[in-house]
Amino acid sequence: MSDQPIEGWFTEVFDRHGSAIALKVQEKLLDITSEYQHLEVYQTETYGRLMVLDGCVMLTDRDNFLYHEMMTHPALLTHGAPRRVVIIGGGDCGTLKEVLKHERVEHVTQIDIDEEVTNAARQFFPALVERNDDPRAELLFEDGVKWVDACDEESVDVLIIDSTDPVGPAEGLFKTDFLKRCHRILKPGGVMVQQSESPLYHTETIIKSLREDMGSAGFESVATLPFPQPTYPSGWWSCTMAGKGCDVTAFDPTTARTEHLELEYYTPELHKAALTLPPFMKRHLG
Repeated sequence: MSDQPIEGWFTEVFDRHGSAIALKVQEKLLDITSEYQHLEVYQTETYGRLMVLDGCVMLTDRDNFLYHEMMTHPALLTHGAPRRVVIIGGGDCGTLKEVLKHERVEHVTQIDIDEEVTNAARQFFPALVERNDDPRAELLFEDGVKWVDACDEESVDVLIIDSTDPVGPAEGLFKTDFLKRCHRILKPGGVMVQQSESPLYHTETIIKSLREDMGSAGFESVATLPFPQPTYPSGWWSCTMAGKGCDVTAFDPTTARTEHLELEYYTPELHKAALTLPPFMKRHLG
């Protein structure tokens, strides 16, 4: 839910949790309604440019690296040797940019239903799209669920579900049936990762259900990694990985080579530490 209670500020209100996030804005740069959602871009005073979808903060210049790095590098380095990577969602292309830093990746397909998100990223967030012309990259604008259905069985090494909140166009990406389809297209030893909302607000609901559904879909191992995200609800976010014939909880930081990746947040040691969940999450997740 979004509201504008203070002039000159963009404010996203989370009524259910009695909290809000607000950023001081200088001007609105874009305001369009696509076939799928309401898209806005603002120039903020201290966080650079801000992208908003249906009233919810999607990213800012200042802190998007946290999300994009954690949605990418834990999964790719857990796999160890990914050749084919698929991103469902991710129209801002930040996750695509991070995937393409891995030299072993031979092909990455990004499927987002709304081309206007990518158009906005090209216009207002050039740093996120700087690798879009990489010959290994393929950008498609279509329904990600249908794309997964048509994908060959056991043809993908790493699958990244870079979706918005589980409402609207992204709702189907959190369903058990979709997770089974994801399991089908992953090769043995494959890894999938999905953004899994706020540990503070959603551990007992979304995160717990997602982990259980991943198990029901056939994945043998599951790991949730919390990380800071200042402009998302509660300022604390997470991604959840699942392994097909591999243990995503058994990561050895001494074998991960990251020197060439030019990262701002992720390190193998941080990855290893994030696998150790806080006690309150362990209690609720069982």
